[in-house]
Amino acid sequence: MTHTPVAAAKAFLVSGPMAVRGFRWLLVGQFTSSIGDLCFAIALPWLILSSDAGPMTLGAVLACYGVSRAIAIPAGGVLADRLGPRTVMLATDVVRFVLTLSLAVVAATVTPTFAVLALIATGLGLCGGLFVPASFALLPAVLPEKELAAGNSMSSVATQLGTLLGPALGGILVSGIGPGPALAVDAVSYLVSAAALLTLRVPRAAAARDEAAEEGAVTFRSVLLRGRFLQVVLVASLIGNFVYAGAAEVALPTLAHDSFGAGGYGVILAGLGAGMIVGALMARWEPPRLGPGAVVAVLALVMGASVAAVPFAGGLAGAVVCITVFAVANGWSGTLIVTMLQRWAPRHVLARVMSVILLAMSGTFPLSVAATGWGVERFGVTMFFPVAGCAIALAILWAFSRPAFRNYRPGDQFTGSAVQEPLQTYEERT
Repeated sequence: MTHTPVAAAKAFLVSGPMAVRGFRWLLVGQFTSSIGDLCFAIALPWLILSSDAGPMTLGAVLACYGVSRAIAIPAGGVLADRLGPRTVMLATDVVRFVLTLSLAVVAATVTPTFAVLALIATGLGLCGGLFVPASFALLPAVLPEKELAAGNSMSSVATQLGTLLGPALGGILVSGIGPGPALAVDAVSYLVSAAALLTLRVPRAAAARDEAAEEGAVTFRSVLLRGRFLQVVLVASLIGNFVYAGAAEVALPTLAHDSFGAGGYGVILAGLGAGMIVGALMARWEPPRLGPGAVVAVLALVMGASVAAVPFAGGLAGAVVCITVFAVANGWSGTLIVTMLQRWAPRHVLARVMSVILLAMSGTFPLSVAATGWGVERFGVTMFFPVAGCAIALAILWAFSRPAFRNYRPGDQFTGSAVQEPLQTYEERT
């Protein structure tokens, strides 16, 4: 039997996660929202810096966004577990549509004051903090457990594609027309995301299981204090994100500025984005004879080696190859770890579990960029990359040395019934 590309495409659209009602529209919403976010990321600085305000005002407005977002993340986890992730995401998308459209109208008519900018940025930050934990808890509520890896892979690809295209569209709009239209695009993207969420329905069987699990007294406190797997992932994520933030935001731009120029830096970022997409696609594959922990450990070695080699790879071409290889491994391992957490955490506390990870990771950012800036200034940028590569690899290898992480298998879930590492397989639950 001959399979034409058209037949293969049709089969893809009616199988796996794509067969679930609304999932395709959810991908469209994520892709559109990602484009809008990057348009906003370009439009807001240009709006502020093109007025009488300066970098200090821009920093203050961004601080309003960042602080409010961090504060709202724990509340987002609680609300998503109580009200459902779809409800929280839908509400925050509608509010962000109103706020961003208001900013677009203000930008097109008058020069916005700091008070207006700070108020809108704070509102957007609060909504963003509420949204993120819910977004990580949504797919397990609408997809069968066996389709989670493929669903997370497709979701990551949609987001990364939007991240690649968004800056180009934002740059064209801002340079050609002004910040207002770019902000309007961001506002519309929230409306598209909300419409996509309206097409999703949580299966009744899944909702019934969640209610039964909540009545079973597996509390968030017990998951946090006794969940060895969560504790291992949390420590490894803290170390890995601490190193990655400094490398991406300080060390890599510094190296590019000194050695490759702005054009070279753009090529490196393109390689980073393309690698993340390939890595997310690879995350659909679950090796039958190799546990997820082992896959992540191998990918950690690849990430460590590729980061360490960046300054020694023979110029721009070598650096692009190293960064692209790192991005493939990073996109693959990141998607895989998210899937592991989604399967492991009891459904009725999943959003709160994800909020802990997200809050810890976001909390390392200021310290990471400050420490990296000091280290690069004092010891030079070249030595940072081998140190960073070793730190990334060692963090994940330490996690692999822990039985809770090494012995994890798809379908294992925390039950709270044992002192060390309570796990229940999917077969035992069903």
